Amino acid sequence: MKKILTVLMIVAIMSSVAIFAAGSQESASTVKVGFIGPMTGDYGNYGDLISKGVLLAIEEKNATGGIAGKVKIELVVEDSEGDPQKGLAGIEKLSSSDKIVALTGPVFTGVSFAVGQRVQSEGIMMVTPSGTHKDITEIGDYVFRTVASDGLQGEVSGHYFYDVLGVRKLGVLYVKNDYSQGLYEGTSAAFEAKGGKVTIAETAQAGDKDFKTQLTKIKAAAPDAIYIPNYTAEMAQILEQATQLGVNIPFLSSDGFSNPEIYDLAGAYTDGVIYVGPTQVNESASYKKFVDSYTKKWGFAPDSFATNAYDAAYILFEAMEKVYGETKKFDRTAIRDAFAATKDFPGVTGTINFAENGDLVAYQGVYKVDKTTPKYIGTYTVVDGKLVEIK
Repeated sequence: MKKILTVLMIVAIMSSVAIFAAGSQESASTVKVGFIGPMTGDYGNYGDLISKGVLLAIEEKNATGGIAGKVKIELVVEDSEGDPQKGLAGIEKLSSSDKIVALTGPVFTGVSFAVGQRVQSEGIMMVTPSGTHKDITEIGDYVFRTVASDGLQGEVSGHYFYDVLGVRKLGVLYVKNDYSQGLYEGTSAAFEAKGGKVTIAETAQAGDKDFKTQLTKIKAAAPDAIYIPNYTAEMAQILEQATQLGVNIPFLSSDGFSNPEIYDLAGAYTDGVIYVGPTQVNESASYKKFVDSYTKKWGFAPDSFATNAYDAAYILFEAMEKVYGETKKFDRTAIRDAFAATKDFPGVTGTINFAENGDLVAYQGVYKVDKTTPKYIGTYTVVDGKLVEIK
């Protein structure tokens, strides 16, 4: 009899383990969602700003009772420091130990590639608010983003530089990481397809602090403009060192320039920079409420990626509510399916839809910096190989 009871107990325990391994959290008082991003180091500002967008959404949702007014949401944050290997360690813990039902993030492209492969194989959906490389969503059907793809950004950048700015000879200085290299490749391909020429392309390694050798070579090549599609830490140093070297050539950049930290790091050198990034959000009541709430809560305003994260969180909550309402549990696959079925979601950034591959249906914005204030120039896309301004 004791042996039978022992066997029954083992079966019960194994069944319970199987339920969690499959990603289903039965009716409980809390449900866990993960976040992976750089919370410390040179890029910690990105993770801090973005995670706070998710945290604000969770705080607001929990104030109403949580999912279905019953289940509170808990955010479990893992610090990647911008390192793919640390991102992998983070998703290992989030998946097996914390048993998250979905992931917000990762923040950076390289980490998104590494973590994306892992969540795809385990059946955990992820939605990155800032991972822009065009191939991220090609990993599989569990990978989504609420930020425009570099594929679109590169096309708009290349066309805008050539058609509107009149650039014919482009110099480039990019760091060898997935984000910067992907933008360089996409932008240069679109630019050269128009008839322009990348006359010099200099590279640097992640973590480099001295760019004077590369800048000296670019200055000597005398391009019409210099494209720097990098993260804030590198761009700040490039702009400062360019001034020290007397480089009087216009600088162009990417959505990495939309992080307001650039003005804290290099505000004396940002005047005149033109960059392609997220479209300007209309001053709707919901957007104004979000910005006011975020600023009041954290003491500083959100950037575009924090805004993307806030919207991503609320789309996820809607998917979780649908699944929980139908099954009274949180199944990872069902949550992914509900998220993918999102249609015309009223986000603070505007109406949100996803393409079949998980990409955000989006346009791109162009900005020109006036001292330390980015001024919006317009909204653009590329249709049939031609730059189109969206009015």
